[in-house]
Amino acid sequence: MSRNAAPPLSPRLQFIRVVLVLVCVVCTTMLLQLVVVSSFQHSAAQGQQFDLFRSQLANGIAPIGPTDTNGDLLALGAPVAYVEIPEIGLDEVVGEGTTAGVLFDGAGHRRDTPLPGQVGTSVIMGRRAAFGGPFGDIASLQEGDRITVTTGQGVFEFSVIGVRYEGQPAPEPPAAGESRLMLVTAGGRDYLPEGVVRVDAQLEGDAVGGPARPVTAAGLPSNERFMAADTSTLWALALWLQALILLCIGVVWGWHRWGRAQAWVVFLPLLLLVGLAASGEAARLLPNLL
Repeated sequence: MSRNAAPPLSPRLQFIRVVLVLVCVVCTTMLLQLVVVSSFQHSAAQGQQFDLFRSQLANGIAPIGPTDTNGDLLALGAPVAYVEIPEIGLDEVVGEGTTAGVLFDGAGHRRDTPLPGQVGTSVIMGRRAAFGGPFGDIASLQEGDRITVTTGQGVFEFSVIGVRYEGQPAPEPPAAGESRLMLVTAGGRDYLPEGVVRVDAQLEGDAVGGPARPVTAAGLPSNERFMAADTSTLWALALWLQALILLCIGVVWGWHRWGRAQAWVVFLPLLLLVGLAASGEAARLLPNLL
């Protein structure tokens, strides 16, 4: 037995130590995931999405509706627009869909609404704080501020007509043939959401037509609505948590077999890696506008 090895613990104390290690790892990696790692994930995804969307625009194959050039429904996260708001320094590629997973990578277009610039009201949702927090400053927009949106149908200029919070009345609906844009994010404080914040903007110029949307407001999946969680990958979370529990058991075993320092040297990198993977899946269960 190693000179630094700890004396044997009772099964109850061993169990308590495993639980404490597990809680420590989960809390630490979740904090790292939301505050640090997610920002890098958002930046990397935005770079890839920008290159893809720019290429599609250059080749005239950027989507202008719910389907691609082959007539297949767009995959969740497929780039459909590029939003620029100089007043808050926002430059963001918008993906199709508004699940938590889509909003990991950037803003998302709600699938039961037209694309920006098309007749009707287009809704774009984005996170307030986590994963880059691209919409964290939209509540500071003022009436008359400009929003530029580029889609496969051209460049559209919108003018902000108001910011409203949960419970405040909505503006009059757009007139026939007009286009409006609504930006939506979480209200309240960072990581402590309370309701939603909406920014309404009116298109300056003529709206364009667009294909019919197969997804209606009534048929929109629950995980794509405001402040929704995504439970579609709970199986993956369960697998990562099982792996994390086994590693925590290994830490306690190594602690008594080799000594505390040696156990942490061996297991800490694995704990962080698996903990971050589990935290990434757990983040899907949080509100999609967080």
